[in-house]
Amino acid sequence: MAAREHTIGPADGRLLIKTGRSGLGRRAGHDLVLEATRWSGTVTEGDGEPPAGAVAEVRVEVDGIRVREGTGGVLPLSEQDRTEIVKNLRKVLRADRHPEIVFRSTETGPDRATGQLTIMDRAEPVTLHLEVTDDRARGSAVIRQTAWGIKPYSAMFGALKLADEVRVEFEFGAA
Repeated sequence: MAAREHTIGPADGRLLIKTGRSGLGRRAGHDLVLEATRWSGTVTEGDGEPPAGAVAEVRVEVDGIRVREGTGGVLPLSEQDRTEIVKNLRKVLRADRHPEIVFRSTETGPDRATGQLTIMDRAEPVTLHLEVTDDRARGSAVIRQTAWGIKPYSAMFGALKLADEVRVEFEFGAA
């Protein structure tokens, strides 16, 4: 039996990045939900009960990451704040030189997938926690920015910092 390959992307799923704050000035900033609006991937089914044995590759365009919401903070998140956040994100991730973030699985089990996450040409291992029901897959991973050599964004002379840990959540349907 030939392996079935599924194409995934924003039309049938979502990919969110959730950040938190740290530092003495954390009350001034916002916890952010960023959404990847331009991403694509393939999932090739394995021999066992899904998702066991599946192989996945997902590519995210850094320039397609947008601010979906911001909570907390002294003032509500403004359009100017959103624009500045996206500008800083592109600068921190050097989007002009590294336009994509790529995940490639190396092993998939019934409730997890391990693989390599490449950010700014640096590949590091990541474990995704998975839940597959019917024809939908949901999952998440917590990553530390510093593992990829990324210095978390800071402002107010370092009093307000983006927390090192970032949570990535995804959901998609298998068409």
